[in-house]
Amino acid sequence: MSAELHPEPRQAFGVPVPAGHDHYPDELIGAILHNVRTIALVGASANPARPSWIVAKYLGQRGYDVWLVNPGLAGEDLLGKRVVARLADLPVPIDLVEIFRNSEAAAGITDEALALVPRPKVIWMQLSVRNDAAAVRAEAAGATVIMNRCPKIEYGRLSGEISWNGVNSRTLSSKRRTLAGTGTQKLALPVNRLRPPRPV
Repeated sequence: MSAELHPEPRQAFGVPVPAGHDHYPDELIGAILHNVRTIALVGASANPARPSWIVAKYLGQRGYDVWLVNPGLAGEDLLGKRVVARLADLPVPIDLVEIFRNSEAAAGITDEALALVPRPKVIWMQLSVRNDAAAVRAEAAGATVIMNRCPKIEYGRLSGEISWNGVNSRTLSSKRRTLAGTGTQKLALPVNRLRPPRPV
C-alpha cells in the first residue's frame, strides 16, 4: 500500500492532530496554548473596542509574549510593544501566528509566516477565518493549523474563566482552578491531560 494512502498520524506537542478542520480536541488546543510562548498577531488594531486589541491584551496578561503586525500602525507603540509592518520585521522567533484578517488575506499571511526562519509551530486563524488551501500548505511545511477559533475564548474556556460570564465551558471538574499570577480574574490552564509538560 502506498504511504500516501495511509499517512502516519500527525502529532503536535505530543497530541494527535485530527484530519480535517471541523473539530479540534481540547487536548490539542490545551497543548498549543500551554507550549507556545511568542505570538504574532497579524491585523492588530489601536482601537481598544476592536477584538484584535482585546485579544492581544488578554493574551499578554496571561503571560504570552505578543507582537503586533499591521503596516498602517508600523512604528507605533501599542500595548507595550512596537508594531511592525510585516512578519519578517519581527525581532524574535515566533511560535504562533494569529491571523486577524479575512479568509482571502489568510493565504498570503500564511505564506509569509512559512517563510520565517525558524518557522512558527502554529498558524491560528481567528473566528470566521478559514482558508483550506493555506492550511494544506502550512501542514505540508510541518505547522499545526487551527481555523475559525479564538485563542482568548479557548484559553478562557479551558481555564474556567469563561464560566464566570455564564458561558458553558463544556468542562466539568471538582478541582479548584489555579490562579494565573495576581488578581482574582485570571485563571491558569489546568495541569492535566489538557496541558502536557512543556518540552525541555
